[in-house]
Amino acid sequence: MSAQKKLSTWLATAICGNDITSSCLYVSALTIGMAGQYAWISLLMVAGVLFLFRRIYGEVVGALPLNGGAYNVLLNTTSKSNASVAACLTILSYMATAVISASEAMHYLQQIIPSLHVILATFVLLLLFLCLTIFGISDSAMVALVIFIFHLISMALLIISSIFFILKNGTDVFRINFSLPVRGGGIATALFFGFSAAMLGISGFESSANFVEEQKKGVFPKTLRNMWLAVSILNPVIALLAIAVLPIAMVDAHQQSLLSYMAKLTGGNWLALLISINAVTVLSGALLTSFVGVNGLIKRMTLDRILPQFLLKENKYCSSYRILITFFLLCVSVLLVTNGELAPLAGVYTISFLMVMAFFALGNLMLKIRRARLPRPEYATPLVVLLALLAVVAALYGNVKMQPQYLVVFLQYFVPSMLLIYAMLNRIHIMEFVLEILKSLTDSLRKITLVSRKKISYFINELHQQEFIFFSKADDISTLNKVMIYVQENEITRKVKIVTVLKEHQPAPEKFLVDFEVLDRAYPNIKMEFITMTGEFGPELIERLSKEWGIAKNFMFISSPGEKFSYRVEELGGVRLIL
Repeated sequence: MSAQKKLSTWLATAICGNDITSSCLYVSALTIGMAGQYAWISLLMVAGVLFLFRRIYGEVVGALPLNGGAYNVLLNTTSKSNASVAACLTILSYMATAVISASEAMHYLQQIIPSLHVILATFVLLLLFLCLTIFGISDSAMVALVIFIFHLISMALLIISSIFFILKNGTDVFRINFSLPVRGGGIATALFFGFSAAMLGISGFESSANFVEEQKKGVFPKTLRNMWLAVSILNPVIALLAIAVLPIAMVDAHQQSLLSYMAKLTGGNWLALLISINAVTVLSGALLTSFVGVNGLIKRMTLDRILPQFLLKENKYCSSYRILITFFLLCVSVLLVTNGELAPLAGVYTISFLMVMAFFALGNLMLKIRRARLPRPEYATPLVVLLALLAVVAALYGNVKMQPQYLVVFLQYFVPSMLLIYAMLNRIHIMEFVLEILKSLTDSLRKITLVSRKKISYFINELHQQEFIFFSKADDISTLNKVMIYVQENEITRKVKIVTVLKEHQPAPEKFLVDFEVLDRAYPNIKMEFITMTGEFGPELIERLSKEWGIAKNFMFISSPGEKFSYRVEELGGVRLIL
């Protein structure tokens, strides 16, 4: 994406904001169902946890401002396999979000158009947003911004209408609701299960980190602030107003369309119609969040050779249309398999989203431990990270406790997905195993065997042809040994260039050269080439070497730079940190 097309604060906020702020359409009723009259306190607790995650995300993405979210931080602090687990969870979360949002939007539309066929309409909506994202993220972001502004205006009108209703009719309903017995047997239990349910109201907060490269410099922390403000105001206020204008029994009876019912009671049919239309548009906007977020994540995974390279193909709008079409087909398949029933998807959505948040907190801790020297614009103290992690784990436990079947449904989706990712990560070993089987076949199948062996051998050689570069300071052979161990365990290659950039008239370190020869013999399956060059290490040198040697920047590695390093990580064009 060219610099002039990068997203501004409001455009980026709208893309992820539609997802997180659309939660007020369902999370208030859901939380009241668990915590009763104390639901607004549970929602304030969630706002507090989200405030902690602002710093956690700000530190991680500020230090590593690359697409991929939790996948990116784990890739740069642990291993590809660990990062792939987080990526798989994120993709599942996006799939569930897309189908649930589209289906719920069409259910709201069915209230306006009773004859609407929900399944067909959901398919058409998914197709519409596929087309929008294929035609470019900047153009689709304008659609998201219009939806976002309309949503905020609609919610403001509902809040104002409810306040006037209370001023006109008094607080009798509020007092009656607070005199009811506490749900769950005690305030603490009610708040805990209310908090667990309310945590679903912050889904979408992680999305901004998955398309940070498409945002202008300095925009990302502002998107976190804006999302936090919106959800911290809307969700508790709407829950409090619902308790003040409706008996809790009526809230339970109208869980699917609580806000429309509130609007009809406090403002009349016109406001109820407006809220229903708003629900359709903002839930549709949450679809855009899924498409944009998953595009950034899968593109990053493909560049790292976890997924097939054909997905990287772009159109004239610089959109990776094959990624978007693949995601669309996956969503449609889920829609058809579930026949529009949202209960199975809810299990996937609940657990995968909360686990992604937990992985991000763990990634922050790994960043502090393994990349302590890496500069970052803000810092979340370990206590803040641990509190946020414990809150997410508690919410995860609460949701599984309330709906144990969710865990089973989640595993039914997660296990096949991880098996596919695992197969891609270990495709060399799998192909070598198939090669051995083909070698053992009988002579009657000799021709087929030979052709198959030749093709598989060709694919294996092609994968091994990819070269990698590590930029070394040539001062510590033990560091280089750690690099080779990482490459051997995480990458498929037979050649690694060790590049040292020296200042003019600076001699190559003789002791390092001797040690290097010993290390080269220690890794007979990988050809190590030591190269020295005169100049200054930075973006220009990386760009030049990438073009001259035909090696993508995400196949270039460095150790964590210190505070005195002249460039930020994002200026290096995707060079990975492995030490």
